[in-house]
Amino acid sequence: MAPSGEGMRRRASLASSQPHTREVQEGLRHTQIDEGSEYISTSTNNVADGFQSIHWEEGGSPLPISYSTSHNERTPLRSFYHRSFLGSLDAGQYSSRGVRAKTAELASLALFNGEQDRTESTVPEPQMSMPNTFGGMLVDGQRDANRSSLATRSQPGPVEELSEPHSPAMGSHPSPQYNASALTTMIRDSTPNSNDNELSEELIPEDFPAPALTLSHHSTVPDTERTALILSASRTKSRDYGTTTVDVEGQITRYKPWNKFHAICTRRGAWCLHCLNPKAWDSRVIWREGIVYPISLLPAVFLGLLLNVLDALSYGMILFPLGEPIFAHLAPDGISMFYVSTIVAQLVYSCGGSIFRGGVGSEMIEVVPFFHKMAFMILNRVGKQDEKAVLATTILAYAMSSVLTGSVFFLMGAFKLGSLIGFFPRHILIGCIGGVGWFLVATGVVVSARLSGGLEYNLDTLKRLFQLDTIFLWTLPLGAAMVLLVIKRFVKSNFLVGGYFISIGVVFYIFKFSLNIPLETLRSRGWVFEAPSSSEPWYHFYTLYDFSAVHWPALAETIPAMFALTFFGVLHVPINVPALGISTGEDNLSVDRELAAHGISNALSGLFGSIQNYLVYTNSLLFIDSGGNSRLAGVMLAFATFGIMLVGPSIIGYIPIVVVGALIYMLGIELMEEALVDTYGKLHKLEYLTVVIIVVTMGAWDFVIGIVIGIILACVNFVVQTAQKSAITATYSGQVAISTVRRHPLHVRFLRDAGRQTFVIKLAGFLFFGTIVSVEKRVRGLIEEKTFKDQPIRFLILDLTRVNGLDFSAAEAFTRLNRILSKRRVHMIISGIDVEGEVGENLRNVGLFEKENEVEIFETLNSALEY
Repeated sequence: MAPSGEGMRRRASLASSQPHTREVQEGLRHTQIDEGSEYISTSTNNVADGFQSIHWEEGGSPLPISYSTSHNERTPLRSFYHRSFLGSLDAGQYSSRGVRAKTAELASLALFNGEQDRTESTVPEPQMSMPNTFGGMLVDGQRDANRSSLATRSQPGPVEELSEPHSPAMGSHPSPQYNASALTTMIRDSTPNSNDNELSEELIPEDFPAPALTLSHHSTVPDTERTALILSASRTKSRDYGTTTVDVEGQITRYKPWNKFHAICTRRGAWCLHCLNPKAWDSRVIWREGIVYPISLLPAVFLGLLLNVLDALSYGMILFPLGEPIFAHLAPDGISMFYVSTIVAQLVYSCGGSIFRGGVGSEMIEVVPFFHKMAFMILNRVGKQDEKAVLATTILAYAMSSVLTGSVFFLMGAFKLGSLIGFFPRHILIGCIGGVGWFLVATGVVVSARLSGGLEYNLDTLKRLFQLDTIFLWTLPLGAAMVLLVIKRFVKSNFLVGGYFISIGVVFYIFKFSLNIPLETLRSRGWVFEAPSSSEPWYHFYTLYDFSAVHWPALAETIPAMFALTFFGVLHVPINVPALGISTGEDNLSVDRELAAHGISNALSGLFGSIQNYLVYTNSLLFIDSGGNSRLAGVMLAFATFGIMLVGPSIIGYIPIVVVGALIYMLGIELMEEALVDTYGKLHKLEYLTVVIIVVTMGAWDFVIGIVIGIILACVNFVVQTAQKSAITATYSGQVAISTVRRHPLHVRFLRDAGRQTFVIKLAGFLFFGTIVSVEKRVRGLIEEKTFKDQPIRFLILDLTRVNGLDFSAAEAFTRLNRILSKRRVHMIISGIDVEGEVGENLRNVGLFEKENEVEIFETLNSALEY
């Protein structure tokens, strides 16, 4: 216990300042790595004995206290590596000169008390040479001298050291528990020795488990002027805290995309090797993951397969304009192309292309009107007499449009341009959706009524539709679709649509068998589709590709339609994907990633000779809600669809036309309802009128022209709506708006009386040809004969502080206003602009600031009022 009294201080003396003897040991210490063959020898010099003397001084009577450091933790030499980059600690930065020494002394006492409790251990204490970083505590007389040496001494360099093996003789003894904190070790090591060559020796038991050290590759590299200030973190993992040179506060390593791809391939390869290794198999895991889990996905796969079949009958069958005799026999080929596109899209999305694990890919229904347009363009250019050239050119145009769409999608995703879709007016897309709905309703009439040449809006077609042998062909499917739409408002089930159309087919065949009507009779009367040739397999559409028969000029004429098709697809996909993300609660959605996935799927589909595809919102939502929210379910759906495709198109000869017609009607009515009914009252009147015009133009005239008209109307709508908002935010008379300059009361009274001759107009926003009209009208009203006679003005101040830009028309309007005001001898003053800024430059370009115009310019409104 330390004595107390005035002036009592605790001091510690360095080993070099005390008159005691030192032993100097020189030799080599060899360390053998556990179960290794490599030996590392390290020489240790100038090792001092392991005791320190601590004196309690009271009136000059020291009390020597010596203790052994045999149980102290041996700090690895690698721990000095971090300090080798830092300069010596400056003792002068502390507010008290003795704080550092007293703190180190307290840490020493704590170590001493902890070691004293372990002195009764029976573990032998062999001496091991190790540089001591304890240093010692300075007496007052040595503090100043040592401070100067601290600034010039060099830090010891990093020394490589590997862990020592446990001694066999000591293996049976328990390892002592070393409970010194890292903070104590840091405080103890932070006091450097006054002499580089004087080092103390710490003794710890040999059987103390030395931590496994991981040497960094840059621990032996000398520092140069190119050495990084922040070291790169080592990838070698170690569980021993504080024993490596890894910067625990370093930044996370960002791997390049190639490294990510390599890591994915490595994980997949390891998984494959694990599956091929019978020793790693687990029967329970195989039963759970290989049998039970896939079986649990079968209901969702069945629902997705049913949706694909129904879509193939409604979308794929009308891929070619069946009303033309030259395309009438291509319904089975259209279904096969639909299946190929669907399978490619499903595999791309389910194998990691999309963030949605249960996403369902299918044909892009919106492209069918453009396909029909391209087919008619080629038919009109080539002629009906050359059927082979027409078919070869048409199907090649379909595939090329798919590759073009995929390329645009992928480039937008790669360059992260998905946000550009937000700049396109939404009501134009709504109008296009309504146009697609009109097209589907018209196609339903053509398919159901078996009209040749398509639906023409004339009196002959109307008479044909209401003939006795035709009216029931298209009205029954229309009625069935209307009944389903009513039921869907009250019944919310994932199996409603599929069960409804299956029940229609069952009821149809019940009547067929009960009335004993031959199938050929039903086909000839238009109730069942014609059976395709039994010799045509599912891959028959590949025989239509004949590059020698392609009519290249006719193909070139379809390029505008291809770009219009791509443009419409680009607008549609980035809207479906975020909507699906909201419905499924996917927070990590990236539109750019989905665009890249759509690009890959569409390009591959085109290379496989098929058509465009995309992630279908409705089908994906139904598939996920029914339990198919996994990539395995998507892959199973792709293989199930492939199995249906292998069956061939022969099943078409047994499908009632009423089922397909009702499907097409239902889809068309839903799209038109979305465009015309759901938006009524929500859109501005001009925007809703634009939607109606787009729908009518696309349905009755042409799809491409409908898009062009929609863009033009959107621009006109923007100008009209913006022009209705006045750019004038406030107007003041000079009696109200006065400068903040302090004046004599007589001057203030005079300025207030003369303020009636000053008028201030404050403008805001972007001034263009639509908004500058109201400004010009307001200024003209001030100088009209009657108004100017009642309230004459001499100064007109136009404050442009809140104007962020103007176009050429607005700048010209300012020069015109200045000429009009000059005739009335009214001076125009411009305030709140920077002559070198954008607004000032635009006004200067039209000559407003020329000397003859006599226009005054001020940076602030206050300075203009002061003038």
